[in-house]
Amino acid sequence: MRSLAQNIWHPCTQMKDFETMPPVKIIKAYGSIIETADGKKIIDATSSWWCKSLGHNHPKLKQALNDQADQFEHVIFANTTYDVIEKLSLELSQLMPTLNKVFYAGDGSCAVEIAMKMSVHFHTLIGKPKKTKFITLSNAYHGETMGALSVSDLGLYKKPYQKLLFEPIVIEPLYVNNTDDPRWHDATNHWQKIENILKQHTPETAAIIIEPILQAAGGMKLYSQDFLKRLAAFARKNHIHIIADEIMTGLGRTGKMLACEHANITPDFICLGKGLTSGWLPFSAVLTSENIYNAFYNDYDKQRNFLHSHTFSGNALGAKLALTTLNIIKQENLSHRAERLQTIMRNYMQSIAEQTGLLTNIRGIGAVIAADLQADNLQPRAGFRLNQLALKHGALLRPLGNTIYWTPPLNITLDALEQLYKITLAALYDFSSPEHRVL
Repeated sequence: MRSLAQNIWHPCTQMKDFETMPPVKIIKAYGSIIETADGKKIIDATSSWWCKSLGHNHPKLKQALNDQADQFEHVIFANTTYDVIEKLSLELSQLMPTLNKVFYAGDGSCAVEIAMKMSVHFHTLIGKPKKTKFITLSNAYHGETMGALSVSDLGLYKKPYQKLLFEPIVIEPLYVNNTDDPRWHDATNHWQKIENILKQHTPETAAIIIEPILQAAGGMKLYSQDFLKRLAAFARKNHIHIIADEIMTGLGRTGKMLACEHANITPDFICLGKGLTSGWLPFSAVLTSENIYNAFYNDYDKQRNFLHSHTFSGNALGAKLALTTLNIIKQENLSHRAERLQTIMRNYMQSIAEQTGLLTNIRGIGAVIAADLQADNLQPRAGFRLNQLALKHGALLRPLGNTIYWTPPLNITLDALEQLYKITLAALYDFSSPEHRVL
């Protein structure tokens, strides 16, 4: 009998894997729980690729969606406006008051592309057309569209398309495992060699693009806030933009509303997505300054227009969900809760490491914790195998290579978090047992 799912090509997946591990069929989701067709309840340990900040099926978000749908769902935003998008824009402009202009798109990659285009275009408008290069961090990930992929540094994703991409300048951040590391506060030694590289490329560089403090897809790696502070200061001094890709890190995930706050920096662009609607709809935004906005502000025939057109820019349903999400995060003080979860999650992961002897390099910030499988215990595709075992016990882990991590909803209950700890521990015990040594 032919499967009803046989026409589907899944994202970020080798489809042949489904011969041994069929896709999990979902029938219901609520809070941090996903229910499957075979009756299992699975904890969503990754917030479904880091977007379900408020968990699944939040009643206030459902009501917000219905309320907006009763009015209208989407109208071209090129020359219209409405109450909800105006209120949302005001709320977003207050995240970092000097970034008081908001441009909307539909997904994270497009937000990154918009910021990159604005930066290069701005430099051209002010008489610096040679500023067309980008500096990025090693191990970075910014999306799958061509520009965003170009400034990423993960060969797994970009190698097949290398001939289509441009080459950025790549610098290495100073990695730490936690905020207690002395290098979190002092990156002096590392900075000296980085500054020398930056000086070589200053005249041609339009922008430096960063995932502030935490690199997600690259293995949940944490780097020094002092390094970021120095990088931003160099950029400001040398008229280079900072593009902060806060698509994963923004809106409470790291214990601050914006991860930039850890280094007390003000970028020139902030890209938001994923948790902006708590994963209900694709919806993204780029925040920038009045100075950049004003460079484009002129009579149409002066050809200083930013003509990036996105069909679903300012989508009303997304805007209503985003505004409601921001209100919930504020009302429930979920940034502070993420900060509190940091200690609990770290203690749990440390306990798993001590009990199993299978984990190393434990790291995290806010509601993010990660660890690497020990090299001497690695099987072929160890993370993939561990995910299979975790699903049997009741958790969706989906490791990044051989890095396991938790990025649960910010409002996950402490009972569910304890259950996630027990499931991960059980899966790792199974992982190390003789019958599971070979795939």
